[in-house]
Amino acid sequence: MSSVITLSRVTALHRALALTLRLRPNTEGWSYAAAESRRLCPGVSYDFGPVRAPRRSYCSRMALKEGLFFRQLFEKESSTYTYLLADTDSKEAILIDPVLETIDRDLKLIHELGLHVKVAVNTHCHADHITSTGLMKKRLLGLKSAISKFSGATADILLSEGDELPFGKHHLTVRETPGHTDGCVSLVTDDQSMAFTGDALLIRGCGRTDFQQGCPKKLYQSVHQKIFTLPDQCLIYPAHDYLGQTASTVGEERRFNPRLTKSQDEFVNIMDNLNLPKPKKIDISVPANLVCGVHQV
Repeated sequence: MSSVITLSRVTALHRALALTLRLRPNTEGWSYAAAESRRLCPGVSYDFGPVRAPRRSYCSRMALKEGLFFRQLFEKESSTYTYLLADTDSKEAILIDPVLETIDRDLKLIHELGLHVKVAVNTHCHADHITSTGLMKKRLLGLKSAISKFSGATADILLSEGDELPFGKHHLTVRETPGHTDGCVSLVTDDQSMAFTGDALLIRGCGRTDFQQGCPKKLYQSVHQKIFTLPDQCLIYPAHDYLGQTASTVGEERRFNPRLTKSQDEFVNIMDNLNLPKPKKIDISVPANLVCGVHQV
């Protein structure tokens, strides 16, 4: 008799819990139900499946497209982000903005995952670090380097507006975004869910315009015409961040970027009066990066 009463009590409690979950305004799902079950019916095990699929914020949407592998890597001295994207079926991959100091780390990850990196691409000729593309070509069979044709740098592939860099069933599309340098490009995934903006657009900031053919007017137009025209939810992945931020969105930057929400004239005035110190490694980085990072290395 007692077992019948207990079972009846458990069933009634679970019905009440199910009703509670349907009526609750938030969607904590199975964890809330399981906790309540343990509290009300100690010793009784019950497996609650999720009542509703949880909402996902942009920071957790690391790879929005099925079959796309994505990894964000960091080099602490220059606060540079390197990005690795791959097709999960073919294992073909692309590496964006690799840094000399982290070449062993990057190659170790590539080998562990069994990836075939087709192209190592630089978003521009960097002034604060030396790229690892030149040395990486000597250690990865078939790897090609890529950079904008307007960068003045040598590479296997010289990129122009609208070019596509394929890897498996995916590709990145080139958007020319000069202003920080003449050779800046942004790389956009084929579904426009992710944009790798180099130094053109940073999180709540942008690249400086006081050296290497920098032009604030050109940068303002590049960002507004080539990046801010992407969908609001498109994730922004810059080449650098100095505050520990990892990603933003087009919608956020269009609304909150303290420089690029200004008028063009206001933006030009801001950029002309930053008075920033010269990058520490510019005298060695630029000459090296003009020859794929292998000059005097």
